[in-house]
Amino acid sequence: MYLKLPKSESDTRLARLFSALEATDASWDTALVFGRINLYYLTGTIQDGVLVLRRNGEVQFFVRRSFERAREESPIDAIHPMKSYRDMQEYLPADLGRTFVETDQVPVAMLDRLQKYFRLDAVLALDPVLLHLRAVKSPYELAFQRKAGHDHDNLLMKIVPDILREGMSEAQLFGELYRAMMDMDYQGLVRFAGFGTEMQIGQIGFGTTTLAATCFDGPGGMLGASAVIPSVGSRDRTLAKGDLVFVDIGYGYCGYHTDKTQVYSFGGKLPEHALALHEECIAVQKKAVGLLAAGNIPSGIYEDILAGLSPALAENFMGYGSRRVSFLGHGIGLVVNEWPVIARGFDSPLAENMVIALEPKTGVRGVGTVGVEDTYVVGKSGGECITGGGRPVLEL
Repeated sequence: MYLKLPKSESDTRLARLFSALEATDASWDTALVFGRINLYYLTGTIQDGVLVLRRNGEVQFFVRRSFERAREESPIDAIHPMKSYRDMQEYLPADLGRTFVETDQVPVAMLDRLQKYFRLDAVLALDPVLLHLRAVKSPYELAFQRKAGHDHDNLLMKIVPDILREGMSEAQLFGELYRAMMDMDYQGLVRFAGFGTEMQIGQIGFGTTTLAATCFDGPGGMLGASAVIPSVGSRDRTLAKGDLVFVDIGYGYCGYHTDKTQVYSFGGKLPEHALALHEECIAVQKKAVGLLAAGNIPSGIYEDILAGLSPALAENFMGYGSRRVSFLGHGIGLVVNEWPVIARGFDSPLAENMVIALEPKTGVRGVGTVGVEDTYVVGKSGGECITGGGRPVLEL
């Protein structure tokens, strides 16, 4: 589906950003947006360029490529073609003053090229401002995530069981799963924030390959195809009776994602202790869902959950061995890993219509990774699940 961002949605987001910039630094002068996802959020197009906001209310979008497509897709009024930053001099002062920049995303070389033509009195971090704005979803955004969640649940509960067959490799599962997703309304890729993060759909694997150490900051593991492509399934590991199957994938629709995990047992039942840990993960998820209420503090939710774990689950909670992660859930929207994070250090209260994926999981020696993940909308009294909810291990 090819949709254009409504002008009313873009105008609302820009107005919220102006207010947030003023609240963050009362003497700011300029904000520069380079990141593709932030550009899409504010302008409705993902073309190569820079969005400039001035404190006097001016909004101008300079586009290197493709200007024609940006003009067609974006509701922004002032869009200008640009070959280099020199072309911006016609519209902007030489001194941009105190300037907000996405310091987590903009390379030093890019900033150096900009400063050949413009002076920046100070560089302020724009990233946290935009992350806070994007954390609260509008009805327009929630509609896409609800659609994604519905399809995501259908995929894992009805389609994946029909794909699995004895002797197939992890790589074959990956390929057939991707094809099934493309036959649905899947957008074709999963987006993550973070330098160099690559993942085509998520983490999938059989048995103990799901305990393999990985650079990805998540509780599951994945051996992958090779050292250089660790995010696609192995061609050598094939599915055998008695195997655990771990499918932790994102699903994107019109730019917006949900996150969900389902564990299966193929041709036999998993060991009782693994099943017991999986059921405790479901109980942890249910408890955390009740805490996803507007006004609650993410770090407090995290500490509350940790304090209630059994010793058996606490041993490898949110990972395995030395590669455990220090969060329980994460915001999700235009990328899978957004704010807020259910973890220590996140002390701003939750707000209605934040969207959060909760993923209590644990590695089990000799078996693989068990646990659940689902996506929830923060409400007044708790979370609303949009991906079906955590389910027991599905025996096939």
